Amino acid sequence: MEAVLAGAISAALTRLGVGADPSRIGLERPARTDHGDWSTNAALVSAKGAGLPPRELAQQLAAELDGAGLPHLERTEVAGPGFVNLHMAPSWLHEVLAEVVREGVDGYACSDIGSGQTVNLEFVSANPTGPLHAGGGRWGAFGDSLARLFRRCGYATVTEYYVNDLGAQVLLFGQSLVARMAGEPVPDDGYHGEYVADWADELVAEMRAAGTADADISQLLEDAALEARHARIPVGTPPEARFAARWGIERALRDVRETLESMNVSFGHWQHESELAASGAMDDVFGRLRADNKIRSEADAEWLRTSEYGDDKDRVLYRSNGEPTYFLPDIAYHDAKFSLERFHQLQHHGATVHSATSSEVDLVIDVLGADHHGYVPRIAAAMQMLGHPAESYEAIVGQNVTLMRDGKVIELSKRTGTMVEVRELIDAVSPDVARFAFLLQSIDSRQTIDIDLLSAQAAENPVFYVQYAHARIASVARRAEADGVAPRPPAGTDLSPLTGDRELALLRALEVLPSVVEIALRERAPHKVTTWVRDLAAAFHGFYHDCPILHSEVPPEVRDARLCLTEGTRIGLAIGLDLLGVDAPEAM
Repeated sequence: MEAVLAGAISAALTRLGVGADPSRIGLERPARTDHGDWSTNAALVSAKGAGLPPRELAQQLAAELDGAGLPHLERTEVAGPGFVNLHMAPSWLHEVLAEVVREGVDGYACSDIGSGQTVNLEFVSANPTGPLHAGGGRWGAFGDSLARLFRRCGYATVTEYYVNDLGAQVLLFGQSLVARMAGEPVPDDGYHGEYVADWADELVAEMRAAGTADADISQLLEDAALEARHARIPVGTPPEARFAARWGIERALRDVRETLESMNVSFGHWQHESELAASGAMDDVFGRLRADNKIRSEADAEWLRTSEYGDDKDRVLYRSNGEPTYFLPDIAYHDAKFSLERFHQLQHHGATVHSATSSEVDLVIDVLGADHHGYVPRIAAAMQMLGHPAESYEAIVGQNVTLMRDGKVIELSKRTGTMVEVRELIDAVSPDVARFAFLLQSIDSRQTIDIDLLSAQAAENPVFYVQYAHARIASVARRAEADGVAPRPPAGTDLSPLTGDRELALLRALEVLPSVVEIALRERAPHKVTTWVRDLAAAFHGFYHDCPILHSEVPPEVRDARLCLTEGTRIGLAIGLDLLGVDAPEAM
């Protein structure tokens, strides 16, 4: 309808002899429905060229539109300095409802703006040195919902988790486990969390079950297969720390995977930094950058000329001792993510690339924490140096989460041991509540989550309010079946009785869902879907309260129309909750 109205406005201006710039003509939805279903600024932006006062041109434009015979246009009115408000008949919303029910959950609000383009999306990627803290849950909820939006809009999408299993922090983690096992103090710069003690006890129990002496970890390394598993840890590391670090990484990743999956978050691929290093990818990208004169040598170190591509300074790739910095494997990993062949190998969730727009992945996205602002320009510069278009790499930098319990802020730190795990938050409030809470706000705003408030299963808890709407609809369907009222297809249902304020509010909410989905994707804003689904639930609860459906005094034609509207609402709720990764219960 919006496209029809835009074309009609342009044609009307042409008939009035007014040349208008289409890019300046807008159609907006007024905040109040008594101001119309749409409002256009066409007269305001075209008046100067027409040589007329804006309000006079608006009156001429309104007359042209009224006489154009546009479908569903009931009337126009001129408002303010020259806006034209367009009031539509309910019949256009009835057509929307028929479309919703006809296309269903799998068809309505699906977009083809992706046109088969390919997207690689990486998110969470917390260091494998402990359980996932509650702040990491926000990245999981956001990244997974963003991937769902990409897929609904026609993009073939792969999701990845990058495992930083090399470096000093991994070794400190291993040393911390060894100290706990031996009953010795943890190194000052080690990991002091209680989970380290718990996991150390687990490791000791595993060793005893394997028949290994309590303190003789090195015996485990005599097994060639085990030695191969530990190859990711630098050879110079003491055997005890090597084994504990390797075991600890696997234990942490198991915890992270299980926790995220409980929130309905999954990844198509888990990429280990150590595997990347062993593959020779680091040497390959370094050689390519060197061949293109993108590297300079200074003070026995190798520097990448990122300052020539927008970074504030050049960055070290190899230190003077010959050891690579973290930046080199990161470059190699991001370069690999552009490989279309690799993309096809990792493809999952049934996504299909209908037509590749290039020989490589179209868009690589990182979802990063608040402390990564300086990281973005350097990795973007490196990708351009390797020949990837600037617009093909995108970083989303979000803000952290503050958790409150008993009216107090809970600090989050793996190192100091003060932390709330995602698992703990989920146990306290349920996976659906936790995920929905993470998606209430824009990712670029700092978020405060009150665990006590979320624990209350009441109307104040937004996810229960939304899920209850879906459960109510299921209850209506069960009662209709029990009463022998069979659902009728929209093509055979007279929808004209749907003219009440409550009914129209529901219809308007359903009508905007396709545009909400596209806007949420373009703006990387899944929270807009959260807002929409809450609005739809509120509209349904109001409708349910004021508009009886199966009451004996309701005429059959009104009953059938309202049942169709109820089914359309169920479809909308199911779509929205799926995009948010939240269950749509049949009963509560």
